Amino acid sequence: MAIIPTFRCRSMRASLAFYTEVLDFTRVDGDDTLDDPTFSVLARDGGHLFLSSHRGDGAFGAVVAITTDDVDAVFRTYRARGLRTPGNPDAPVMVHEGPIDQTWGTREFYVEDPDGNTLRFTQQRARA
Repeated sequence: MAIIPTFRCRSMRASLAFYTEVLDFTRVDGDDTLDDPTFSVLARDGGHLFLSSHRGDGAFGAVVAITTDDVDAVFRTYRARGLRTPGNPDAPVMVHEGPIDQTWGTREFYVEDPDGNTLRFTQQRARA
């Protein structure tokens, strides 16, 4: 069984640019046209994400967690591509926080997509 989240988007072209050019996703399937409303299937590291600009497919502001083995390296890669942090207000996308150690045993950072959906990149910390 696979559980695949769906993020609602306003502009498929803008969302695809964000997900493929900044976040390393690949569009692997979807509607033949990118004219809204439309649907796309994205893949990254064996996982999938659905994007839909169809009314009724999800709500803006959803959150999904993405696990990784090296959250700091992922953050550095995205930052080099223009990920906005508090000191760079003109960059194209927004990060809520840089990688931080959470009290529940993970190290993580949060990225907001162009439609207000949040991706939480997380790595399990080694136990002391």
